[in-house]
Amino acid sequence: MSTVAIPESLEPLVQFLNALKSRVPIEQLREHLCKLDVTIDDLQSFLQFGDTCYRRNLICQGEWYELLCICWRDGQKSLIHNHAHSTCGLRIVDGHAIELKFEATSSGRARIVKQCELELGQVCCTQDGDIHQVCNEQGDGSCLVTLHIYSPPLADMQTWDEDGCGNQS
Repeated sequence: MSTVAIPESLEPLVQFLNALKSRVPIEQLREHLCKLDVTIDDLQSFLQFGDTCYRRNLICQGEWYELLCICWRDGQKSLIHNHAHSTCGLRIVDGHAIELKFEATSSGRARIVKQCELELGQVCCTQDGDIHQVCNEQGDGSCLVTLHIYSPPLADMQTWDEDGCGNQS
């Protein structure tokens, strides 16, 4: 558990997460993230950015979840990945993101099937074998801040390189 106080705006969400007895269903996770009223000011204690890669900042965690503030500098992006055995929900708290959705091919590669722009306050959720990549490609030097929930905590995933070739993690 983090030693930094949980922002008041996140307390109802954290109470819900602490009461989990199993993995949260994806629609329930989406519902909680959509009704959340969280601002960049609420997350000031968790705003730490990496120089070369996005930075995962733990807010709190329990047996069935981890809650993170992820900070992205302009140009930073996640690997192409899935969420093997975990449900993931994210909410845009500051900036906007591009989410690329992929599908696995019969040869084990990943190919782009959809691109979504995620604006302030928007939510996206994925789980298990869903393949995606999150990018801060604002191009004007602006940072991106996202609130992420993984249920259960993300322990393993499969990744693909930029050419779509699969790797095991």
